[in-house]
Amino acid sequence: MQANGAGQDQDSDLPCRNGAQNGAASSPGTAHSNGLVSALPASNTSTTADGKKKKRMSQCEEDVIRLIGQHLHDLGLNQTVDLLMQESGCRLEHPSATKFRNHVMEGEWDKAESDLNELKALMHSPSNTHIVMINCLCCFWVSFPCFSIQRMKFLLLQQKYLEYLEDGNVLEALQVLRAELTPLKFNTERIHILSGYLMCSHAEDLRAKAEWEGKGTTSRTKLLDKLQTYLPPSVMLPPRRLQTLLQQAVELQRERCLYHNTKVDSGLDSVSLLLDHTCSRKQFPCYTQQILTEHCNEVWFCKFSNDGTKLATGSKDTTVIVWHVDVETQQLKLLKTLEGHAYGVSYLAWSPDDAYLIACGPDDCSELWLWNVQTGELRTKMSQSHEDSLTSVAWNPDGKRFVTGGQRGQFYQCDLDGNLLDSWEGVRVQCLWCLSDGRTVLASDTHQRIRGYNFEDLTDRNIVQEDHPIMSFTVSRNGRLALLNVATQGVHLWDLQDRVLVRKYQGVTQGFYTIHSCFGGHNEDFIASGSEDHKVYIWHRRSELPIAELTGHTRTVNCVSWNPVLPGLLASASDDGTVRIWGPAPFLDVQDVEGLNGMNMKTRDAPIAIFLADFDF
Repeated sequence: MQANGAGQDQDSDLPCRNGAQNGAASSPGTAHSNGLVSALPASNTSTTADGKKKKRMSQCEEDVIRLIGQHLHDLGLNQTVDLLMQESGCRLEHPSATKFRNHVMEGEWDKAESDLNELKALMHSPSNTHIVMINCLCCFWVSFPCFSIQRMKFLLLQQKYLEYLEDGNVLEALQVLRAELTPLKFNTERIHILSGYLMCSHAEDLRAKAEWEGKGTTSRTKLLDKLQTYLPPSVMLPPRRLQTLLQQAVELQRERCLYHNTKVDSGLDSVSLLLDHTCSRKQFPCYTQQILTEHCNEVWFCKFSNDGTKLATGSKDTTVIVWHVDVETQQLKLLKTLEGHAYGVSYLAWSPDDAYLIACGPDDCSELWLWNVQTGELRTKMSQSHEDSLTSVAWNPDGKRFVTGGQRGQFYQCDLDGNLLDSWEGVRVQCLWCLSDGRTVLASDTHQRIRGYNFEDLTDRNIVQEDHPIMSFTVSRNGRLALLNVATQGVHLWDLQDRVLVRKYQGVTQGFYTIHSCFGGHNEDFIASGSEDHKVYIWHRRSELPIAELTGHTRTVNCVSWNPVLPGLLASASDDGTVRIWGPAPFLDVQDVEGLNGMNMKTRDAPIAIFLADFDF
């Protein structure tokens, strides 16, 4: 180890100098870059000018100091940054990067272009080549330094060209376009677009067409952010790196939280960094909020409307009840009772705009009812044949058509008046779903599979193949995932795009009864299903084990539905003749409110009942 200033120049291209500010220098054997430390041995102490020994900082500690320094610099605390760098012996970035940054922000384009030669040498340095070995494809700027410099030069000249145009210096802008940008032979399509900006009549027109903020700090800062992506982090830190890491940490904690079910601001201002993100089970829809007892027989189906303001329930008692959901209190009140069905109601489907509701019956039902929800009037009663079995239905996304079918080999596409538009013969349908493309219909059949049927070109293809009967299925909002209730197997999650089984969820009792499960919660991160053991099971989509088992029903739970707008509201329908509405605990402890996720909340905004902490809900 050399002291008293000797050997400082050997590490002049490194971002940290470990005591060099105090007269001590780093050992050549401690060269590092982005976490890569050489294998040469080095002492873990350095000597200051007054002879005192100072512990050498680790690579991680040096990185943290640089991140803190960058954040303080962004806050405008430059004197504090200087003091931090001086005392730690580190520097924020390479001097060449600092010079380049200043030239860009000052609009000195010729000097900035000249700086690229120095930066190119740094991109070729061995320590930065090692970074690529660590980060592989993530750091393509080291593998292709010439391309990177060319790209950076193009970005600089593009900014220079636009600023000339905004200032009205058309001849200078034209010279940049012809003599500097075009000879690069880089991104000729973009150059053609840039040439079109010569026709802009005024600065506002230019900024609008170029989607550019105009000459000044904002556009130059964005330019620097783009330029930095081509430079090694040992030379220039990525912009706002500390905020990025903190944001990633917060998001990771939310993703790992089994009960996180709220939509929160993605910014760091909405959370406290002093607490870990935690969500209590008491904030999750695990508690009976309401029991609906208006049906007088088994309740076979329930479904929230797309806007979350209504719930429809169908029963063996041949009625459909439409309930109003009070968004504020999350309490349900009876809105309408739709009567006249000759059979029990085993399936319901809301139209995309929630104006209509279709009701289907059990296997021996050959009729389908289409109701106007607002008026309570029956618009269409459809029956193609008394031999039909219309047990399932799905709306086309346009809201003007629907498909229906059953296990006797009928598969129809109809309009709102029940007129037959198309049919597919020989398909024994168990369950149906229309994809968002408006052409493809998914149908599970008696061959233990789900196939896709295209009514436009009359083609079909196999998508899912199970080993046991598929009793029902539903599809996620983005159309990527399908949730299947499989006889004797339980609940299976399939990826429809890759056509692979993703996960088998444990706990539920599923025999040969038709049970309907659902996606739900914030971002559809959760899955719920009824069960023949009288329970409602809830899983986090990534976990095979249930995170909640809801008890209260006394017979098989046939169907569950998660409110698509209110993520804390869940409904379940059972053979015991009731519909249960599940929500968070009616009162939260102080700890529960404070631990919602480290969010900035005032405990006075939620009711507090400390005594509830002693009870296990």
